[in-house]
Amino acid sequence: MLTHAHAELPNEACGILSGSLADGIASSFHPARNAEASPLRYSVHPEDLVRIVFEIEDAGRDLVAIFHSHTRSAAVPSATDRRAAMYPDAFYVLASLAHPEASPESALRSWRIHGGQAFEVPLSVG
Repeated sequence: MLTHAHAELPNEACGILSGSLADGIASSFHPARNAEASPLRYSVHPEDLVRIVFEIEDAGRDLVAIFHSHTRSAAVPSATDRRAAMYPDAFYVLASLAHPEASPESALRSWRIHGGQAFEVPLSVG
């Protein structure tokens, strides 16, 4: 995820994680294009979203999380992120690229977003 995020600079990067939603475990990352092509906003490109959802379903997996990067700020959902969160069952994994040398454990954070409110949840990177 971080490799994809750094490759997309100066824009935000995005993608989908798949695996077992019931267990809260993501086993695959599906990079996607940012339809916004912006350093401040993201939207998974519609063509990529359809392709990825079919790949996930064909593999018998679940959509576990939606990923995106913040190019200059902390890995905390912005007001825009909270308003745009349309998948209440999914986790939202954010990466901060503010410190390029940061380890995955310190650059990545996971959230649940319900009703415009973000709640951090433990994230294990492995």
